Amino acid sequence: QVRLVESGGGLVQAGGSLRLSCTASERTFSNYAMGWFRQAPGKERDFVAGISRGVTTDYADSVKGRFTISRDNAENTVYLQMNSLKPEDTAVYYCAADFMWIAGAVRREAGEYDYWGQGTQVTVSS
Repeated sequence: QVRLVESGGGLVQAGGSLRLSCTASERTFSNYAMGWFRQAPGKERDFVAGISRGVTTDYADSVKGRFTISRDNAENTVYLQMNSLKPEDTAVYYCAADFMWIAGAVRREAGEYDYWGQGTQVTVSS
């Protein structure tokens, strides 16, 4: 069982920045691709960004160029740097872990992820 704990959410004005962190309890964190998803009220949980076990990254079109995902395997932590935030970025953000045999792969489907954090609220005011 992998426990994921997110932090870094909050209230920010449009155009501002936030950095989310997600720390895993698992010593074999490096065996997992990691993803960030978000869910706004009344909407489905959507893929935001993912990073493979290595350095391959993937982003939703809506955040490309504004958000950056990274990981620090020594700290068992994945980050999501969010810049130029917009009101439509308001949502609960979840990190998730996807056990992967392939080092360079990252997936967008929420159903493929094995473990989830509890979520952290991000609110962007206009």
